[in-house]
Amino acid sequence: MEAKNYDNLIEAISGLRQEGYTEDFNLKQNCLECRNGAFQIFHNEFHIDTYYRFDGMTNPSDESIIYAISSSKYGLKGILINGYGTSSEALTNEMLEKLR
Repeated sequence: MEAKNYDNLIEAISGLRQEGYTEDFNLKQNCLECRNGAFQIFHNEFHIDTYYRFDGMTNPSDESIIYAISSSKYGLKGILINGYGTSSEALTNEMLEKLR
């Protein structure tokens, strides 16, 4: 996947959607979930194709990272949006390592 330059998170979401990353992944302690929990995808079942970081211009809490993720096991492509180093749940070591 060729890296593109996006000015903001909204542009990145739109661009990745156009490239087929249509699922919305949610970060859980030991996996990614999508489709209201219908799929639980563990660290060895997905690949991070690319990612983009965005720094908040005026507010450091606006810093975020968007991951373009694919899972050949489930035939899914989607995005995960997360703040830098912030997560509502403690993550397993495998998930932390995968998202570095």
